[in-house]
Amino acid sequence: MEELFNLTYKDEVELLKDDPDFESLGDEKYLYHEDMEARLYWAFCRPNGSRAEQIADKHPLVSIMAFNHSKLPALKRFELLHKDVIKKDNLRVKIRNRAIMLFRSLVDDDFIELNKVLDLVPVYIPVAIDQLKNERKWNDMLASEKEVTKFLQKAKEFLDEELLSALYIKLANFEELDSSEIKELLENTIKIKVEINEIILNYYKEQTYHWTKDSKLHILQKKGLEKLANKLI
Repeated sequence: MEELFNLTYKDEVELLKDDPDFESLGDEKYLYHEDMEARLYWAFCRPNGSRAEQIADKHPLVSIMAFNHSKLPALKRFELLHKDVIKKDNLRVKIRNRAIMLFRSLVDDDFIELNKVLDLVPVYIPVAIDQLKNERKWNDMLASEKEVTKFLQKAKEFLDEELLSALYIKLANFEELDSSEIKELLENTIKIKVEINEIILNYYKEQTYHWTKDSKLHILQKKGLEKLANKLI
């Protein structure tokens, strides 16, 4: 989109750059400028990232530029983004790289914001799935069973073993739990099982049996955990 920049505005902004109040002067001069090209260029070069007003600009190209250069959270950006950008393929492609980066971060988090964003822009469900399957995980943040359930509902048309394997990583890791922690996890999940996808319930049941099989617990303790696991389904 750089080819759209008006040289006049580039030169004007260049003259302001050495001023200690550069950003505030730029905001005053260009934030609500009547010329779209002035607003577009300021969205591109504002030092601390674009402002919410710029993402909410009435012109889709300004909105796109501001979306790409913003430091706001993903949900806020998508809420403010010009509606035509999501509706039209030729515009949506202009935020493709930034959207991928945002979803890379969202799937690595606790799924709360991810689900809210996908409620707003479901067209990005395949992007979220691709990031979940294929990108390196940067943290060990888990998602609650309820949030994974919400995501499973959104992604139900795309379910395969690869996606399920990626989702299981977001759930409790039984290998890191002791018997009391597993007992607590099962009891808490049983209380809300009507709200949890059966895939998750079955996974927890299977993981309980795998865990007890390899553990050195007394047989009665093993049977107690397995009895709890059976109440999941």
